[in-house]
Amino acid sequence: MPFDFKKEYKEFYMPKNRPELITVPKMNYIAVRGKGDPNIEGGAYQQAISVLYAVAYTLKMSYKTEYKIEGFFEYVVPPLEGFWWQADVDGVNYSDKSTFNWISVIRLPDFVSKADFEWAVVTATKKKKLDCSSAEFLTIDEGLCVQIMHTGPFDDEPATVALMDSYLAQNGYVNDFSESRLHHEIYLSDARKVTPDKWKTVIRHPIKKA
Repeated sequence: MPFDFKKEYKEFYMPKNRPELITVPKMNYIAVRGKGDPNIEGGAYQQAISVLYAVAYTLKMSYKTEYKIEGFFEYVVPPLEGFWWQADVDGVNYSDKSTFNWISVIRLPDFVSKADFEWAVVTATKKKKLDCSSAEFLTIDEGLCVQIMHTGPFDDEPATVALMDSYLAQNGYVNDFSESRLHHEIYLSDARKVTPDKWKTVIRHPIKKA
């Protein structure tokens, strides 16, 4: 069976439906940056996702090509994730999606080097006939965070975030948002196959001791 990140690293991908603390190690990602409402049909966000998956699947299937990645083993492509922020907003203002800044990412296996990534960008651009030059190799070290499993539409997230904030206040922590520490979501549901009331999204916030 191919290696499945969600099953092997449950603490990062399958949190409880109540807030919990976690220390997230440094991870490498395929990343595309952008701005604006993610719901715009054919907009920058949807184009970014196309680029992410083109590069991700090129790497996943590399073993069937002449290019060989050292230490490669077959794996399931991890779920789509996103880091979100808005200028001069502490946290997220869900009522004005046009002001979103985002970094959409897909986690890379540890054996994928930057050189492997660069090969995949060039190869995906040629084979998929899709300009993948916006993709970057990004390393993120989140450190101490609070996370929770949110079930339901994205617009219902504020109530779940309120649970996280209450938990922090009761346990002597505060949010620690900055340019490098951002609101983080991991999307575990296929929106094409699951109704919004059953969507599962990991919400993760950077924190520090109060």
